[in-house]
Amino acid sequence: MRVLPQPPGLPDHRSANRFLLWLARAEWRSLAWAGGVTGVYRLCGVLMSAAVGATLDSGVVEGDPGSLLTWFGVLTALTLLSTLLVPLGNRAQSFNWYASAYRTVQVVIARSVALGPTLTRRLPSGEVVAVGTDDIDRLGDFYYESALIPASVMTVGAVSVLMLSSHTEFGLIVLVAVPVMMLGMVPLLRPLSRRQEHHRTRQAELTTRATDLVAGLRVLRGVGGERTVGDRYRDESQRVRAAGVRVGWMDAALQAVRELYPGLLLVGIVWYGARLALAGEITVGQLVAFYGYTGNLAVAVRYLMQASSEFVSARVAAGRVVRVLSLEHDHPDPEHPAEAPSAPCDLRDPSSGVVVAAGCTTGVVCSDAAGATALAERLGRYRDGDGDGSDALLVERGTGREVRLRDLPLRDVRRRVLVASNGAHLFSGRLREELSPDGGLSDDRLAAVVRAACADDVVRQSPAGFGALLTERGREYSGGQQQRLRLARAFGLDPEILVLVEPASAVDAHSEAAIGARLAEEREGRTTALVTTSPLLLDHTDRVLFVDGGRVVAEGSHRDLLATVPDYASTVLRTVSTSGKP
Repeated sequence: MRVLPQPPGLPDHRSANRFLLWLARAEWRSLAWAGGVTGVYRLCGVLMSAAVGATLDSGVVEGDPGSLLTWFGVLTALTLLSTLLVPLGNRAQSFNWYASAYRTVQVVIARSVALGPTLTRRLPSGEVVAVGTDDIDRLGDFYYESALIPASVMTVGAVSVLMLSSHTEFGLIVLVAVPVMMLGMVPLLRPLSRRQEHHRTRQAELTTRATDLVAGLRVLRGVGGERTVGDRYRDESQRVRAAGVRVGWMDAALQAVRELYPGLLLVGIVWYGARLALAGEITVGQLVAFYGYTGNLAVAVRYLMQASSEFVSARVAAGRVVRVLSLEHDHPDPEHPAEAPSAPCDLRDPSSGVVVAAGCTTGVVCSDAAGATALAERLGRYRDGDGDGSDALLVERGTGREVRLRDLPLRDVRRRVLVASNGAHLFSGRLREELSPDGGLSDDRLAAVVRAACADDVVRQSPAGFGALLTERGREYSGGQQQRLRLARAFGLDPEILVLVEPASAVDAHSEAAIGARLAEEREGRTTALVTTSPLLLDHTDRVLFVDGGRVVAEGSHRDLLATVPDYASTVLRTVSTSGKP
């Protein structure tokens, strides 16, 4: 038994067609097996028609028992073989569906993780959600139905050969009629593709609006904007419905064509065959066989048309997938990476003058929230400088060697510098897996990081303890509980440099003071930057930098700055300074 998912490999995302071809190459053995099994199954139907005709033209009519038993055995063998091939073909087709869908999901998720915040800046959230829901279904459906293409070609070929061997004109009619019918369907495929593309875009926009609506529902209620946003959502959903109806009309037209063309072929062949039989040019057995051939031929043509429609849908879906895979990271890896420093390093931001000293807990107080966010993004290389020497640096202790973060592979930067902000997500799953994603933390270590984050009560809230199940974003917990779980996760990862952005803004004062004391113990001897305006946290730092107007204007201990720098005091105590700044 083959296990899914399999290693996806490197996708070809140069175009939608190339991506579809890449998926086919990745599973060509399974696709060939499914096509072969389905083809043999369809050939059994053709051979049954030939056997019935041969039976009627043999000695069965004259009452020959031997002939009767012979053809009875042939028909029985073909029936048993067809019955055996049904589950084999269905299993192979189902595997192709799952293999193509899962392979697509794997490469999209891998690219999304690699892109990080770049993804949400470049694409609306609904676009990504639609790829993981609707588009993989379209791709899976195409590769499920792809077995019908070789099977139908084999059926048309077999019927043509049998008819040509019995009557040349009949065989030529089949050879000409099938391509003509397929070409007659082509004019409908292009408008179907356009309408599906439009419908798919509308769906993504609606999903994005729904995601934003749910995320901001509490704020909307506070400002009384529920009705306005609800009306907009209703109007947009009606546009999506209208686009879906247009796709439905075109799909219905294609379905009608898929029934009409084979039906016309069936009527024509039956009429022409009956005339030939009456004229004595073919036998009764051949006429019956031709009727059977025609039925199989009609099914084959219908399958080919259906596969063409599925290909159009899959191509639209592949285009959306390729759009995600083709996105370039905002912070690409350097062509020639610098040698990473090995000794303990200071983390320096030349733009502001902030230096996070190695082995110390450094508090950073910014007079405005936007400046704090920008600083944290530069320290973690979520934002690069303007190429004027403002990029964040690692400064090696002892040698003083400076290495820009942008000169290191992004993976190395993420491994060494962790920015833990309140925008981080809690994912669904076991609490143990959330706090220790790689499974490397023992129960004792888990208990230690949970205690350091003052999240003991959150773990005790469930009888399952670390085995408790979290929903998406940890919605069963309050904002303060979620914040403490995120802090515990950051402690558990134990990075070389940890940048914490307002890690206790949603907890009560008692818990905030406890977090400050325990944070100093947990991160003792390691490099930590605490970007906050909380005096309860700053009181446990080794030193504090005060950033005003984008530059460090004062530094010292928290209590010294409170006593000597009025603007600092007003920032952390939320009062009005002597300079009039709030």
